[in-house]
Amino acid sequence: MAFNVAIDGPAGAGKSSIARAAAKELGFIYVDTGALYRAVGVYGLRNGIDNKNAEAVAGMLPHISVELKFRDGVQHVYLNGEDVSEEIRTPPASMAASDVSAVPAVRQFLFDLQRDIAAKNDCIMDGRDIGTVVLPNAQVKIFLTASPEARAMRRYKELQEKGAKDTYEEVLADLLQRDYNDSHRAVAPLKPAEDSITVDNSGLSLEDSIEQVLSVIRAAL
Repeated sequence: MAFNVAIDGPAGAGKSSIARAAAKELGFIYVDTGALYRAVGVYGLRNGIDNKNAEAVAGMLPHISVELKFRDGVQHVYLNGEDVSEEIRTPPASMAASDVSAVPAVRQFLFDLQRDIAAKNDCIMDGRDIGTVVLPNAQVKIFLTASPEARAMRRYKELQEKGAKDTYEEVLADLLQRDYNDSHRAVAPLKPAEDSITVDNSGLSLEDSIEQVLSVIRAAL
């Protein structure tokens, strides 16, 4: 039986970096479910679809194929056969992901893919509703969080390194909007699973955050 770790939490908590590093340390595969929603959102952006319009978004799903492929342990995201791993990391893609993730048809569209990966692999999967909806029977559930200010500063620095011109205030405002959208949507809102362990890494370095998450997983292993 595969060993599954579910990591949920708000935008900017470091889920991807921490989950990826922990998976590598344990020899698990890492599944970034947010990347799947970003890919769907990017399709909408490219094709002039209103990603807030549930009917329009549902209508585009038959034209979309999203795949995760792992090369040397690194996850690549393919949209209709094209590697979009870089494009999905832009701020417009982030907001598009938040919009399409509120559409029930999108969640159902990606649900089977996520569960299939988890059934076949020891994995760490991160997202917004992994412990509550996607993998309710995961052996370990972690809710990873940090203060909005700490999360915004991390995201701001990331964007600066990529040459983006966003100000810290804009990044914080975007992040607070995503927090609101994610926790108030009708379908699978962001919230800790009842049996999850909360890890607040507001004041922790990336290395310390990884170690804290690993200690929770190793205790269960």
